[in-house]
Amino acid sequence: MADQCSNGSTNLDALKNNAASAYDAVTKGPVAQNVADQHAKTVDELSNLSASRRTPSTPAATGQPLTHYHSFFSELLSWNNPRASAIAYLSIVAAILSIRYFDVLRLCFKLTWMVLGVSVAAELAGKTILNQGFATQLRPRKYYTVSKETLDSAIGDVHELVNFFVIEAQRVLFAENVYVSGFVALAAFFAYYLVKIVPYWGLALIGTTIAFLGPLVYKTNKEVIDAQLHRASEIIGAQTAQLKTVAQQNTEKATQLTKQYVGEYTAKAQTLVGLHGEEHTNGHANTHANKSELRDADFPPAPRADIKTELAAPIEPVVPVTVKSGEQQPLLI
Repeated sequence: MADQCSNGSTNLDALKNNAASAYDAVTKGPVAQNVADQHAKTVDELSNLSASRRTPSTPAATGQPLTHYHSFFSELLSWNNPRASAIAYLSIVAAILSIRYFDVLRLCFKLTWMVLGVSVAAELAGKTILNQGFATQLRPRKYYTVSKETLDSAIGDVHELVNFFVIEAQRVLFAENVYVSGFVALAAFFAYYLVKIVPYWGLALIGTTIAFLGPLVYKTNKEVIDAQLHRASEIIGAQTAQLKTVAQQNTEKATQLTKQYVGEYTAKAQTLVGLHGEEHTNGHANTHANKSELRDADFPPAPRADIKTELAAPIEPVVPVTVKSGEQQPLLI
């Protein structure tokens, strides 16, 4: 009997030792150590992302200072803190899918009535059985409140966030960065046609994916993309220079033709004006020549006696003729 008891205690101790070793292997093994390291790195990156909220040293084109959210979103989308950026991206995607596939408003109402129902039932049951409600026992000694400093800080963050969107909208509108404005215009163009076949949550998901994964793809393949962009810029520059040369040549040709036509028409106009002047001069010369050829003998002599006028025969007055009724009126010849 004593041997059985000793064997049982020995087995129990062995079982405890095995459980303890298994617990140590789980909590202190390489997997647990890797998880702890990743957790510590994630916390550090989230802290770095939070600390990046500071006003940029470079102002806007108008000289106005930018908001600290400019630095925050720039740091977030640059993937300098990959774990923090991945968490933000997955959180936004999860929120979009949750709004799409779950009725969030109904779930909030359901959670509200369930929590309040459990609280009221526990309070009533406690007062019935123990003369003291369970909710009363869980009630804090002092209700939680939001301090003025916290509220001011939150309002300040909201103010900075609103100004971030307002400033960025104006910078895009007035083309402070031509490439960004062009990209936004292209995105709006595609969205105009995609909205007919893609729902709003799909557009939100596509926009979020492009905003987060675009910089990541560029950062991963920076050398290749930069080389292709440099090559494209060289080709565009060469084509632009060629177009400028052709345009300049055509402009010079058009200028020469214009000068030629203007010279020809000017010469023709001068010739016409010269001919008209010669005709006018010749007409005056002929008139003077004709006047000089006339002599006094060509004209008859002027009369010297007084001109006597002879009166014509006097005109007899016309006597009216009366016509009696019934007689014919004489014909006038």
